[in-house]
Amino acid sequence: MEKQLVIIWVRVQPNASQNAVLGFKDGFLQVRIATPPIKGEANQELIKYLSRILGISKHHLTIEKGITSKRKAIGIRINAESS
Repeated sequence: MEKQLVIIWVRVQPNASQNAVLGFKDGFLQVRIATPPIKGEANQELIKYLSRILGISKHHLTIEKGITSKRKAIGIRINAESS
């Protein structure tokens, strides 16, 4: 099996009242994260939250671009069967 990387663009609103997915707007998945953006804690919570709602291990998720930005490219590593 070959691993493939799928990218989704996410716009994160940290320090929200609760974690929530708001839907897509302007090509970005809008996500609210309750954790404040201090020392990467909001990024960690984002990966944990996306892992939970997507039903995949957080080890399959990475922030490919935008570590310090509200706009992030999230990489999802999936197994792809070759044909």
